[in-house]
Amino acid sequence: MTQTTKTAPFIGIDPRGPRFTASVTAVLLAVALVVPDPVAATLIAVQAVLFALGVALGVQRTPTGLVFRSLIRPRLTPPAELEDPGPPRFAQGVGLAFAAVALIGYLTGAVLVAQIAVGLALAAALLNAVFAFCLGCELYLLGARVRRA
Repeated sequence: MTQTTKTAPFIGIDPRGPRFTASVTAVLLAVALVVPDPVAATLIAVQAVLFALGVALGVQRTPTGLVFRSLIRPRLTPPAELEDPGPPRFAQGVGLAFAAVALIGYLTGAVLVAQIAVGLALAAALLNAVFAFCLGCELYLLGARVRRA
């Protein structure tokens, strides 16, 4: 995704960072689907905290963002272009909403609801990690177009 929204001032982020974060998220969510419910609830709570940090601080300042910036990015060539941090931050909020539904589901015994919410979040994370298609980012951009219209 390239800079497609108007923000002032634009400080871009490496688009590979959110993809790395999505990869870690996908692994965590996949594990949550196959472990016993109490463990799954704990993993979803951890993921909810990570999503909340992404919303509050920006995806580049989350623990996975810091790992990417300090351990992975120095070993890569510079990105072809930087991306607006707004859409990935919004996507973290969407992920937080799904994690909240899942956590409430696990805590109230609505395990099927929890697993569906985890499965949907996992699908979105995999789209980003594997195909560089950020579903939450696309929702953000769609909302920006609707607001302009």
